[in-house]
Amino acid sequence: MPDPAVAKPVRSLPAIALLLLAACASGPPPAAPPPPEPAPRETAVRGTVPRAVANLFSASGSLVSGRVVLTPVEGGVRVRGEVGGLVRNGAHGLQVHERGDCSAVDARSAGRYFDPLAGARQDGAVAGDPGRIFADAEGVARVDLVVRGAVLGGGAGNDILGRALLVLGATPGAISARVACGVITAVE
Repeated sequence: MPDPAVAKPVRSLPAIALLLLAACASGPPPAAPPPPEPAPRETAVRGTVPRAVANLFSASGSLVSGRVVLTPVEGGVRVRGEVGGLVRNGAHGLQVHERGDCSAVDARSAGRYFDPLAGARQDGAVAGDPGRIFADAEGVARVDLVVRGAVLGGGAGNDILGRALLVLGATPGAISARVACGVITAVE
């Protein structure tokens, strides 16, 4: 006669199947599908703000700073002002970026280059929108450019109000370094 202390419990096939089903049901829930891509926003011919400013503060350990005023013009937004602390006699980039966030030390928080003509963020180097600025022998650039296709305010796909304006470096090895950043803000 078998010893009851050594006897192994016998389980029935239905009980085993029930345990397996319970184990499968306790797994993680299925992943939710990713949210749909937002539809492209319409572009506007005119914005709602007559004047904006971007105060440019140094980024990436540079000494670059400045102030530019933005006003609507036919076909875009004019950017005028001064930027100092640049590489003397150097060409630098000036670009609008997708997010109005200059909080990161290297200004990466501003996101990617923003092309108002496409109404969406774009990858790319300095492409002329708005383009290049040139520093004089003192390291100061007088800016007078037009961001083609952009508007100020209204929330259209080509609206640059609330986005960041960045200055890109010109030193060897730092051609695309973000050396200054400022948020485009409406002024009264």
